Amino acid sequence: MCTHTHMFMATKTITIMEDAYELLKAEKTEKESFSDVIRKVIPKKKSIWDFAGAWSDVPDEKIEELHETIRKLRQKSTAGMLKKIERMM
Repeated sequence: MCTHTHMFMATKTITIMEDAYELLKAEKTEKESFSDVIRKVIPKKKSIWDFAGAWSDVPDEKIEELHETIRKLRQKSTAGMLKKIERMM
């Protein structure tokens, strides 16, 4: 007994301008579909969870240095905004 299973992906037909088609075609390799090219050119949006642990290998000293730099930049930005507000009054 032989059983065949087919996986059908839903498809959509889209209309694009000739120049857009040529751009996609130029990106396409022989083994890729246009869907593959579109997925490659327009990557899936990342979730915030994709970045979890991204800085786990950064030493604590460097993290503290970055925090201090951010704090100083925020102070400078706040001071600049306060000066602008004072000039407006």
